Amino acid sequence: MTPTEFTTPEWVHHAVFYQIFPDRFASSPQVPKPGNLEPWDAPPSLYGFKGGDLLGIAERLDYLQDLGITAIYCTPVFQSASNHRYHTYDYFQVDPLLGGNPALSHLLDQAHRRGMRVVLDGVFNHASRGFWPFHHILETGAASPYLDWFKVHDFPLNAYSGAPNYDSWWNLPALPVLNVANPQVRDYIYQVARYWVEQGIDGWRLDVPFEIREPGFWPEFRRVVKQANPEAYLTGEIPNDGTPWLQGDQFDGVMNYLLAYGVWGFFGGPAVEPAAIGHWMTHAGGWMPADAPGFLQLAGDLLQRYPRPAVLAQLNLLDSHDTARFHTLLQGRRDLFRLATLFQMTYPGAPCIYYGNEIGLEGSHDPDNRRAFPWDESRWDHELRGYVQDCVRERHAHRALRDGEFLPLYAEGQRLLYARRSPRETLLVAINRAEQPWRPEAPLQELLPEGRGLRVALGPAGQARVFQGRLDGLTLPPFSGALLVEA
Repeated sequence: MTPTEFTTPEWVHHAVFYQIFPDRFASSPQVPKPGNLEPWDAPPSLYGFKGGDLLGIAERLDYLQDLGITAIYCTPVFQSASNHRYHTYDYFQVDPLLGGNPALSHLLDQAHRRGMRVVLDGVFNHASRGFWPFHHILETGAASPYLDWFKVHDFPLNAYSGAPNYDSWWNLPALPVLNVANPQVRDYIYQVARYWVEQGIDGWRLDVPFEIREPGFWPEFRRVVKQANPEAYLTGEIPNDGTPWLQGDQFDGVMNYLLAYGVWGFFGGPAVEPAAIGHWMTHAGGWMPADAPGFLQLAGDLLQRYPRPAVLAQLNLLDSHDTARFHTLLQGRRDLFRLATLFQMTYPGAPCIYYGNEIGLEGSHDPDNRRAFPWDESRWDHELRGYVQDCVRERHAHRALRDGEFLPLYAEGQRLLYARRSPRETLLVAINRAEQPWRPEAPLQELLPEGRGLRVALGPAGQARVFQGRLDGLTLPPFSGALLVEA
């Protein structure tokens, strides 16, 4: 596929995503629940359920819209015996604890009425012990007609004790790996992918797609989905370089973990301990610059590494349900979180907020990173939420922040300055991660005319201007940033 043939959904280029773990975001009294739920505000356990559901999300769309969210990414919602629902046992049915298929239909209707999109998590590398073909093998053994849906090495199956004698994800017996070399398995997955797009979802986030190595699987997956809806979004969970996946024949974008690692390294700096990053250090170690020149080089490299349509469709995250929360990585440093958010909202690609980050929700490794959203507003950091809201508002207000050029202007020590430019406007972003105040200066002759006034849209109150070809009139306190727009 040539670069001119590779297109990604326009709506993604302008979206601000909000990632929701459905069991933990909001619970609706309209969804009947069995007993034995964990108290909502108690620390989450590995196996416990809180009772969040899809109608709860629909009932909180006012909250999300007020924050500026235009797209929701939900972790898995299909029937499963786990609170995270990566153990799928029926891909055509939404889990009844979440409200079932009618609840998803209602959420889609309500979101679309507001111009919001909904992307679901697709888990197609592995299923669960309860998935009906695997259950068939558990019951009938080697006589099962579904034997070739999996890679079974011996009988009886060690599905509950001992090492699994069939291929399983990370050698976990609860997660049998699907045999996608079997055409029937591939056709089943494609049916699932097409069905939910036809039901109205706006795309798929694809779980561990690098585990599926069958030639042609993902190109055909893309063809099936795009045939159902050319504007459906496909993004993959790729913890490393996404280049092989972003050539126009597979995904529109990837979860931009390489950028997240860079953000952890630069904005987190000494505040981030390797223990908080945990096993992600395996991937992040070489992508965590400690200073502004290294970070700006990384940010620029990622824009050149991928085709332009993919750059605009990257899912740019600070954290997720698989990492420690960013506030915990930063040991609660709200000033550094604000700086990282300013960068995230002024960088090309679709920013994604992990639910609760905007109010200061913390959490270490799984399951602590999946705490229930505290709807008691007395527990919110309202000032922080207001700042995130302001950053999102400015992104929506200025198209140059979404698809304009990204122009590095200055990087030294812990300070950086860059521009976002479109044919109609130029904006400047200054970030001071240092312990001393900073008066940013950089040559601007090629960007803005002499004497041009600049309004500080985000940051310390005041005005600035171009004087003798350089930025003049702005002083940033320690650990602060500013977005400047033409007055």
